[in-house]
Amino acid sequence: QVQLVESGGGLVQAGGSLRLSCAASARTFSSYYMGWFRQAPGKEREFVAAISWSGGTTHYTDSVKGRFTISRDNAKNTVYLQMNSLMPEDTAVYYCAAASYYSRYTSLSATNWPYWGQGTQVTVSS
Repeated sequence: QVQLVESGGGLVQAGGSLRLSCAASARTFSSYYMGWFRQAPGKEREFVAAISWSGGTTHYTDSVKGRFTISRDNAKNTVYLQMNSLMPEDTAVYYCAAASYYSRYTSLSATNWPYWGQGTQVTVSS
């Protein structure tokens, strides 16, 4: 079992930055692939980024490439999402997720991530 707690959301102007954190309870944090998803009102939860067990491999959805950076600190059981050049369309609740593996064919779907945090609101004003 993995318990995840996100923090770092808030209100920011367009062009600004935020860093989200996700603290995990798992003793074997380094055995989990970690991901970030987001869900805007009236929309489905969408994949944002993921990072491999050691942090050596990352994946991003096209809309955030070059603006967002996912990273992890296995010594602190924490994964981060650095968000720069934020745009109003980035407004959503951001969720941290964990899974034991990643597949480019299935991991873009939220249904394939078994562990979730409660989410943190990010609002970008224009």
